[in-house]
Amino acid sequence: MNLHRTLSRLVLLGFLFAVVTQESNVMAQEKLTMQTIPALDPANIDVSVKPSQSFYLYANGEWLKKNPIPPEYSRWGSFSELFDRNMNILHEIASRAAETTKAKKGTDAQLVGDFFYSGMDSASINNNGITPLQTYFDEIDAIKSKKGLEDEIAKLQGMGVNVLFYFTSEQDFKNSDMMIASVHQSGLSLPDRDYYTKTDAQSKQILSDYSDYIKNMLSLTGEKDKRASENAEVVLKIENRLAEASMTRVERRDPKATYNMMTVAKINSLTPDFSWNSYLQYFHLEGVKKINVGQPKFIAAVGKMLKNLSVNEWKVYLKWHLLNAMAPYLNDEFVAERFNFYGKTLSGAKELQPRWKRVIGTMDQEIGFALGKLYVEKHFSPEAKARAEQMVHNLEVAFAQRIKKVDWMSETTRKQALIKLKTIVNKIGYPDKWKSYAGLDINRGPYVLNVIRANEFELNFELNKVGKPVDRTEWGMTPPTVNAYYDPSMNEIVFPAGILQPPFFNPTADDAVNYGGMGAVIGHEMTHGFDDQGSQFDAKGNLKDWWTKQDAVNFKKKADVLVQQFGSYTVLDSLHINGKLTEGENIADLGGVSIAFDAFERTLKGTPRPAKIDGFTPEQRFFLAWAQMWRENDTPQALRQRLIVDPHSPNEYRCNGPLSDFPAFYEAFGIKPGDPMYRAEDVRAKIW
Repeated sequence: MNLHRTLSRLVLLGFLFAVVTQESNVMAQEKLTMQTIPALDPANIDVSVKPSQSFYLYANGEWLKKNPIPPEYSRWGSFSELFDRNMNILHEIASRAAETTKAKKGTDAQLVGDFFYSGMDSASINNNGITPLQTYFDEIDAIKSKKGLEDEIAKLQGMGVNVLFYFTSEQDFKNSDMMIASVHQSGLSLPDRDYYTKTDAQSKQILSDYSDYIKNMLSLTGEKDKRASENAEVVLKIENRLAEASMTRVERRDPKATYNMMTVAKINSLTPDFSWNSYLQYFHLEGVKKINVGQPKFIAAVGKMLKNLSVNEWKVYLKWHLLNAMAPYLNDEFVAERFNFYGKTLSGAKELQPRWKRVIGTMDQEIGFALGKLYVEKHFSPEAKARAEQMVHNLEVAFAQRIKKVDWMSETTRKQALIKLKTIVNKIGYPDKWKSYAGLDINRGPYVLNVIRANEFELNFELNKVGKPVDRTEWGMTPPTVNAYYDPSMNEIVFPAGILQPPFFNPTADDAVNYGGMGAVIGHEMTHGFDDQGSQFDAKGNLKDWWTKQDAVNFKKKADVLVQQFGSYTVLDSLHINGKLTEGENIADLGGVSIAFDAFERTLKGTPRPAKIDGFTPEQRFFLAWAQMWRENDTPQALRQRLIVDPHSPNEYRCNGPLSDFPAFYEAFGIKPGDPMYRAEDVRAKIW
């Protein structure tokens, strides 16, 4: 996804892996995908488990047993299997592009070929070591004053180094036709503030391991042990203070709390030792008069830190973040040390991915639309796009019927809800207008410098939007991405070509399977427009109260049932799902499967009832497709991290939770009172 789009603006389904495997023939791979991969695989089913016990384990038990997590991953499931197939194709495309040096400068083929070549040139990367970054380290060492510190903060942020705070452009929450400048909390090296603020034994151990990691990395740059230890303490001191001042993920889910328009003079008053006028001038934004400050208390805390901490302490912090951010693109020693902490300690992976897999992942992140354009030219058919568009239409009709029937909504709100649903923009497969990388210099020189220039290009691309009308043709995900999203400010749902493949979508499969898989994904994203966050934005994408007060109260009561339900699930020992953090995704999962089932039933009307396939009725195949979509094995470390940072519940509960609230599932598999999958009617969640 676009790194410089504010994460709170995109409500994402699924999760991303940088995975690829060897592949010899693109067309053969495409034929394999559509014709020989079962639309629904009965071999995954564990018949020793009853559907009424755990539908997730019933539908996926045999697959879970036979598919241990590969050593280079921390999670392995249906999403990662599809990533594997998609990234095969990207690998083939990049390899072929790298074979020629004759591509015209600036073309997609040149950008892709040269970027891949530079990332795969391990001999040069290892020989160069840290040398390509030395100029940047020298510049930090040369800082003598707070003014020099200001300039360096701006420069590093432009390079993609997340020091102190995050500066970008975004749609104005209250004028969705215009782009504004915004600043948000950032500056941490661990995945979330909770890693610093929690005091349990596991959290303390991770902080200790993180300290060791900093020391080890600094030692690789030539620092002596004593100095490396002292500098690690400085980094931890600064990051701990930033964490303490940061909003929690639950707090950040409230768009009203993160919309705080301020004049530049007002922001300057929060940070007397940091000139926002000079900062804006660095990015050629002198004319900006107001900025959205996502977390004012955080920025005020940064102001105090800039005043109280010495320039030398800040230099240590800046050098560390530069090193940590660029380590994946340096020699093998830095890459291995970084993996030992982020891969092994935090995620539970056992082995580092091969270089070419990591390079493909970086390219998708940095020049993903150039790579994606080459991808869709060979791997996304007009027929697949047309079938997906028809499914979206059918889901819209089904959702409209549900909105018309809910008994807790007034006619005033219902009218506005139907208008919002009707105006949702659907983007399928790939953009109509491709992103231009004109002016981006990618060459066959040092890999890390290509990454830096790509980051600089991207931030300049984003900041160039400030004060201009919104480009509603733009995409926030690259076409090969196995994911989908709803953006409340754009009021759009986006389904990249990457996810419109088995097991989620198969043009040759029966409707039951396609609606239980991709149909539920589509319904999920539609529902995001009406979840606890999306419902605060109107049909034009503006943050506006368009519900009556009583309807808002009614909705909250309905949603609170899901919060309590998921908060009661125990995942690891005594760890529970955070029902508030996952509220929006749980609403969307329940809405998605419910709406998709209605749309599927509409396909059965007026036609002879389909015969059983593999012994299952159409309704049973629908729910099996839903369940098999969520199959996944996770390391304990990955699950623990997910419970802290991920707004999605773990997959077993994404599968079983919504089904235990859905009467049609009870009917399809004969679920009765007393069964583990059964929830009493008075405690079932039902919103849409």
